[in-house]
Amino acid sequence: MSAVTTSSGVLLLGGHEKDLGGGFVVRRLLPSAHRQSVGPFLFLDHFGPVQVQPTDNHDVRPHPHIGLATITYLFEGAIDHRDNLGSHQVIEPGAVNWMTAGRGIVHSERAPAHLKGRAYTNHGLQLWAALPVAAEEAEAAFEHTPAASIPQARVGGVQVRVLIGEAFGLRSPVRTYSRTLYLDVALAPGQSFALPALEAELSVYPVDADVVLTLAGQAQQTVATHQLAVLPTAGTCTLQAKDGPVRLVVLGGEPLDGHRHMWWNFVSSRKDRIAQAAQDWRAMAVGSPMAQVPGESEFIPLPDKPF
Repeated sequence: MSAVTTSSGVLLLGGHEKDLGGGFVVRRLLPSAHRQSVGPFLFLDHFGPVQVQPTDNHDVRPHPHIGLATITYLFEGAIDHRDNLGSHQVIEPGAVNWMTAGRGIVHSERAPAHLKGRAYTNHGLQLWAALPVAAEEAEAAFEHTPAASIPQARVGGVQVRVLIGEAFGLRSPVRTYSRTLYLDVALAPGQSFALPALEAELSVYPVDADVVLTLAGQAQQTVATHQLAVLPTAGTCTLQAKDGPVRLVVLGGEPLDGHRHMWWNFVSSRKDRIAQAAQDWRAMAVGSPMAQVPGESEFIPLPDKPF
């Protein structure tokens, strides 16, 4: 993964492609060798836009998590979520889906029944937020916040949706375990957007076009499409679209309360907890946090490379 720190102190992270199986390729920006997290976010996958054909199999079979929350947000398409709590939700564009893994959860992500046998476009982001150490063993939960419940406003003429957190007098209903910020910003051609230092750690990710970023007293710099720009800790920056519209997200929050160990789908402040989770997934005991998703028979086994 490429990385460069500009003269203004902005860390620019390039991603790498990761095949999740069946030709389902994502761009992974976090974690990085140069930066583990921005606020609580320590995992960022961007998938699509991809044309899913009737013959494709992009389904993600049941797999476990601990110590984190997954956040799924779609621009296009749909995903059918099922978990071993009994949750079943078709995730659609504009909604925010927060799944707390805590002490353990198992879920699958598949094509919804109404899209099977059809060609459609899938495009979205999946993030992991590390839970604070005190909440790593929280009870698992799944919370769906529909698109209509996400607050939005025009800020200086720019359309902003506050997916998670508080900004510009708006507050998202999505519940979190620490200060977390997730904004969806749509710039029209030539528009500029002043982004204050809303949180201790902030980053900007252009989803579909380059954006020009200017820090106070600094020269302009271009943040390329699919490049994560981690901002210095203080000050307002200006984001500008040039030749066309730009969709971007702003991610951040309070810093993590310590380093996190990550292996496969597990996150924890303790290595021994990850080792235990691996054993629990092998056992997949009925009634445990690693029990199978109701109605599923498939699952993703542990990687061959041991922790």
